[in-house]
Amino acid sequence: MTRVLDPQRLSTGRVLAACTALLTLGVVLGGLLVAEVRLPPFQGADEGWARGIAALRSPFWDGINAFLNLAGYRGVLVLHALLVVALLLRRRPQTAVFAAAAGIAVLIFTQILKAGISRDRPDNTIVLTDTGSFPSGHVASTAALLMVVALLVGRAWVWVIAAFGVLAMMVSRTYLSAHWLVDTVGSVCLAVPVVLLFWLFSQNICIQENGDARRLLTWRARASRRRRAAAHLESES
Repeated sequence: MTRVLDPQRLSTGRVLAACTALLTLGVVLGGLLVAEVRLPPFQGADEGWARGIAALRSPFWDGINAFLNLAGYRGVLVLHALLVVALLLRRRPQTAVFAAAAGIAVLIFTQILKAGISRDRPDNTIVLTDTGSFPSGHVASTAALLMVVALLVGRAWVWVIAAFGVLAMMVSRTYLSAHWLVDTVGSVCLAVPVVLLFWLFSQNICIQENGDARRLLTWRARASRRRRAAAHLESES
């Protein structure tokens, strides 16, 4: 894990600007739903997207999206918990706190908004769902995990995979008619800012912890080489 993780410090100004933009969009979408939850201004666009994506259904895509339905919530939560445990085992307690706190916060905010807004789901959903369509718990939890991983690994290709993973889950939830398109957009507007704001408060200690772990690993490797060299000299003498 020491060689895999390479967290990078993010610019506070850029992070706050991105968070402000996403949260503003999320508040606008949520506010429009609160004002008229049965028939928001974007209902026509949601229904148009739903009809278009439903026309693409086939046995192959049904199987792919059935897997994403199982993996995208409970599976993601299990993976998130395993990540926290792995960080604790690798002596990164503050980083583990960041990962756990970000994931839990996203989960709590998602459930609060679901209960508060109580938007009806599409009528033709083909998977089991709970109440409350806005925002999508699958998309929010997936975005939270992938954002945390991308921040900790700190490499561009991981960010690309994270973006693709979130987009795939957004499409999947609408393909299954479990959510409207705006529900998935709202999830991203919630999860991404929450994780980024937690990172702003945690990035210095997380970067320091990773650096300390790297130095410890280097020291242990050098000590091991010295012991092997000393044992070799003793055997020769």
